[in-house]
Amino acid sequence: MIPFNVHDLLRKNLGERSAHTALVLGDAEVSYAELAQRVDAVAAWLLARGVRRGDRVGIHLHKSVEEVVGIFAAARIGAVWVDVHYQWTSVQLEFVVRDCGIRHLITDTRKAKAILAAPLADELEALLVHGKGRDDARCTTWSSLENGASVDAPAPVGNDLAALLYTSGSTGKPKGVMVTHRNVVDGARIVATYLENTAEDRILALLAFNFDAGLSQLTTGFLVGATVVLQRVPMPSEVVRTAVEQRVTGIAAVPPAWIPIIRFLEEAKTELPHLRYVTNTGGKIPEPVLEVMPHVLPGVDIYLMYGLTEAFRSTYLPPALFEEKLGSIGRAIPDVEIFVVHPENGICGPGEEGELVHRGALVSRGYWGREEETRARIRPNRHLAARIGDEPVCHSGDLVRRDEDGFLWFVGRMDGMIKSSGFRLSPTEVEEVAQASGLIGEAVAFGVEDDELGQRVHLAVAARPGAGPVDVDSLAIHCASNMPTYMVPARIHAWEGAMPLTANGKVDRPAVVRACLDELHG
Repeated sequence: MIPFNVHDLLRKNLGERSAHTALVLGDAEVSYAELAQRVDAVAAWLLARGVRRGDRVGIHLHKSVEEVVGIFAAARIGAVWVDVHYQWTSVQLEFVVRDCGIRHLITDTRKAKAILAAPLADELEALLVHGKGRDDARCTTWSSLENGASVDAPAPVGNDLAALLYTSGSTGKPKGVMVTHRNVVDGARIVATYLENTAEDRILALLAFNFDAGLSQLTTGFLVGATVVLQRVPMPSEVVRTAVEQRVTGIAAVPPAWIPIIRFLEEAKTELPHLRYVTNTGGKIPEPVLEVMPHVLPGVDIYLMYGLTEAFRSTYLPPALFEEKLGSIGRAIPDVEIFVVHPENGICGPGEEGELVHRGALVSRGYWGREEETRARIRPNRHLAARIGDEPVCHSGDLVRRDEDGFLWFVGRMDGMIKSSGFRLSPTEVEEVAQASGLIGEAVAFGVEDDELGQRVHLAVAARPGAGPVDVDSLAIHCASNMPTYMVPARIHAWEGAMPLTANGKVDRPAVVRACLDELHG
């Protein structure tokens, strides 16, 4: 069958593939048929509680089979799932609940106890709780759900809202990106096409499901009837162990995860005999790590990708060009058109820098309850009017350039550019040169206001995993020897321990910058 909504991704596997393993968590395996029964049980509970199409259903669980069940149960009845990362604080959870009007929440015993003792409880009508407990007027325990429950609800259509994917809030209050069923299904179809996913794949779900790239592991897997292996622990040794024991064929991660994994593989020299491909998104992997990847992952296809939550996935670099175009974010994915547009001069030519603008069926509806911010991000572009009229396109806010061969290269965030001594430079430029020294792990460059220069460059750096403290003096010498004068950091901040991450596994850049500024002004 052809899937039209998110639940169809599960339902299409209930024929010949019913007994095939859909999910793996540790030693436990769940077939597609078993998963569908659990989904129907939760969907029936939601209906009995009065949840209808368009209502928001919160999910606040560890990565688990139950989290997947909650997603597909909401989709089954046309409700909108809102997956709140388990590590988010009670304050963040309360904000999301109030922001989008969640009245029904799926969580576990520990979280439920804290919620019921807080003002947040007044916002919620009912909780479905996984774990020990007893049923009462507010809470239903997962174990009391009726197996084989019938579900009588009209199927959602492609244009219906499927989910709200809340950003981490690292740049202010979290914003819920409105994703339709068509966005999710088309995204699965497109990604599975260029990754050449099949029913024989065993895909590692390392990234969080409230992150678009994490959700993609689940949806692409179910689209082709593959097995999705749930990975809770992000430690490199655990990721590699799971990949070996579970015969994983595909892994997706972000740079803060890939860097220690590649370093681990480099030192442990562990073979991953079943691995067919890996993908990166959420930022650029430092070039020294990229150069090592083919050696620690021999014969594995390496896909460098770029995407944004507001439009899901935008570009990818074919593995055959990995070494030739090392570090490029590639070209547009199938069924998507990418433009590089200067705000004043229009469509850019080769070598010219401009904003990455995304056109296609993956463009979301924008931000829940934030019309002004939605119009700023998703709107017609006057420079494209002659080609596509007034069709809304997604303005990424990312500065890129296209080379003579048509491949895209990330330059930096448009709103994060540093202006020093009359020069505009991207923090990424500074970070890449610093990381090329081999002396550091993560790096965050930023500008500090200066009366004479406009801004001075500052650089926060963390040590490589397992290494000793950063040799700041040697790093400063490297920077001075390899950077133009205006780019050399006026100060290098040695970060103690690992840098903080957002819920999506990316370095929480604003948090790092705030801490460094507090140190400067303290």
